[in-house]
Amino acid sequence: MNGAIDAVLGMQWGDEGKGRIVDWYARDYDVVARFGGGDNAGHRIEVGATKLALRLVPSAALHPTVELFVGSGCVVNLEGALEELARLAEVGVDIERVKFSDRAHIVLPDHGVLDRASESARGDQRIGTTGRGIGPAYADRVSRVGITLGETLDEPAFRSRLRAIRSAHERTTRDPSILPDFAEMEERSLIAASRLRAAIVDGVAYIHTRLAAGKRILAEGAQGTLLDISFGSYPYVTSSQCTAGGICTGLGVGPSAIGRVIGILKAYTTRVGEGPFPSELHDAAGDRLREAGREFGTVTGRPRRCGWFDAVAARYAAALNGAHAVALTKLDVLSGLDRIGIVTGYRRGASLASLAEAGRPDFEIDIEYLDGWAEDISEARRPSDLPTAARNYIARLESLVGLPIELFSVGPERESLIRA
Repeated sequence: MNGAIDAVLGMQWGDEGKGRIVDWYARDYDVVARFGGGDNAGHRIEVGATKLALRLVPSAALHPTVELFVGSGCVVNLEGALEELARLAEVGVDIERVKFSDRAHIVLPDHGVLDRASESARGDQRIGTTGRGIGPAYADRVSRVGITLGETLDEPAFRSRLRAIRSAHERTTRDPSILPDFAEMEERSLIAASRLRAAIVDGVAYIHTRLAAGKRILAEGAQGTLLDISFGSYPYVTSSQCTAGGICTGLGVGPSAIGRVIGILKAYTTRVGEGPFPSELHDAAGDRLREAGREFGTVTGRPRRCGWFDAVAARYAAALNGAHAVALTKLDVLSGLDRIGIVTGYRRGASLASLAEAGRPDFEIDIEYLDGWAEDISEARRPSDLPTAARNYIARLESLVGLPIELFSVGPERESLIRA
């Protein structure tokens, strides 16, 4: 192995602005690879007049020489992938660069129906999923009834696997009548699979051939560390591995292949769906962050819950990922606030508490307030262009998280990213 795999991934509850950060770093890489998740992700990129909201294709689409790879740890909605490729082709992206691992599993119409039915049945205990079938597709994978992209390459075998997975869903569903018409699902799946066939490759060979050739690979995370299936705020999590450890299982490489890990943190904190959120604001400040930050889901359109930056959760995420540095997004959203809060500690009575204890009746947080700034910083292009209060805020976050902030954003466009 001569090449190396660096990583850019979220270290909060998702929605950290991964798309624009991956796009910025991608210019130095030969391949950008998604290693987990499905089209429940929504990664935004703005370059000039071009605006993209990518759900599955890696966020280096606007770099014409970079290869784009959807790895084995992902789940792929066949029709959704084709629609995304079509949208990219419309804006001039060469979609021949996009390849999918044969070991990635597929998301069928059945999965979306089962996802929404399961969420509805939970009532007040709902998770807050996107309803796109991602969880049921991963569940089928673990239950060994799922279908890989590789299995779609042989039509007779694919037909047989479709019948088998429908039988499995009928056995495990209280009301099989909610499932889509099988003949229609089969026909749609066969057509979509035939159209995607040329983009499906041996995923392990794809990555290792490029590593052996000395290619630089950037692994792109989806969702965020605090939504990780193993280390997030379970059960209010996603269904895949979102930490740097997921790169190994999602791309098929050993830990020695991993180089630098860049963790993305928003200058405040947001969360979509249910689950504990220690720094959440239920006041005018929270509303202001939502409106100024346009905090509405890329995929669902749902309003995001907003709160102050949580340094305790950020340190936890940094440790899980072995992060080397931070890219900070949406610093500009904080402009106009008289004071800005940072969560610096968790307590239960006189004892320190952990993130896993959030939501307990006696769980409390410690908040430190810093002076805000009135200036509009969206036109800043150097650290020295920032007001003193904004520079102090960045420095305090570095101190609390224990990592250098090497990049920060003051707007959604590529040129609004500033190297610290």
